[in-house]
Amino acid sequence: MAPLSNVKADGTLVLDPDNDIPKVLKGNMGWHCDRTYMPAPAKRAVFSAQVAPSSGAATGWADMRAAYDALPGDLRAKVDNLAAHHSLYYSQAKLGHFPKKGSDYSGYGFHGEPVPPHPLVNVHPETGRKSLLIVRHAHNIPSMDEAESGRFLEELVDIACRRPRIYHHEWSPGEVVVWDNRCLLHRATPWKMTEPRVMWHSRIVGDPLTEAALPRLGGRVWVCNTGAR
Repeated sequence: MAPLSNVKADGTLVLDPDNDIPKVLKGNMGWHCDRTYMPAPAKRAVFSAQVAPSSGAATGWADMRAAYDALPGDLRAKVDNLAAHHSLYYSQAKLGHFPKKGSDYSGYGFHGEPVPPHPLVNVHPETGRKSLLIVRHAHNIPSMDEAESGRFLEELVDIACRRPRIYHHEWSPGEVVVWDNRCLLHRATPWKMTEPRVMWHSRIVGDPLTEAALPRLGGRVWVCNTGAR
């Protein structure tokens, strides 16, 4: 269980805007799945509330199965044959966050382990349904230049994360939500960080044989250590 909290172990609030903790919490306000920047993403997640602020701080979910089904046919055919790299360094750098050594943040996700590209379309290993994998950590689609890749991924997120495919939950202490990380995106929403919020997050790692980044896509081979085709 990992704490997602603006409260220190001694009970005081993290109020320094340069601290890594609020920067990571702010990053979590972008749509994402857990552990896509690791070789094997999480397959499920459990989130529980211990302390909730007076307002704000809802958690949103977006159904990427419905999003895939709603894509126009030509766009669906295009994303079926694309992949992207994933990195927490990349997604946090977009917010101006460059983690410091020895900070209060545990450092989860900031690692040098090579991660192969993940297809933009995930096939659920249990149901066989297709869903979009277009999280905030995704970048550098190999067949596009950096700017084009960024625009394309942002447009996909904008298309996918719309009503009626989204739900936001307002938390009360003691509530627990369990979800399938393989077909839902999630995000936090803002709150006054002068108020405490203590959440606990558990991730259930996926099977590396069925849920890790696919080694082949559309007849092309993706090399783990370089990302080359």
